[in-house]
Amino acid sequence: MAFVNLDVLALHVIINVIIIGPMLWLAGRILAGKDKAKFTDALWIAALGTVIGSLFTHLFSGIIALVVVVVLWLALIRHFFDCGWGKAFLIALVAAAIFAVIAVVLALLGWVALRAFFRFP
Repeated sequence: MAFVNLDVLALHVIINVIIIGPMLWLAGRILAGKDKAKFTDALWIAALGTVIGSLFTHLFSGIIALVVVVVLWLALIRHFFDCGWGKAFLIALVAAAIFAVIAVVLALLGWVALRAFFRFP
């Protein structure tokens, strides 16, 4: 059995907390309400989901591991945002949609900046 690379895991946690945490917080505020969706809770969801999910997928593989990790993330959202399974699923979907919109906007801004920098016709 191979060991977990702690450097990669720490970097993965930091990046996911920075990127996924705010997306979950925004989605949680929209769907669960601002009294239930605290920013620190969203950061905990991102950190714990990353660590536990990474360790689980390191030990197991395949579709079963994927299903367990998705259920784990939903359980963390459900616990920290004090909502049901359906609302936790919707929060995860809305967070993914928010991430997709922000990623597209940033990509377009980068493309415009690159085009202006190199003066393409």
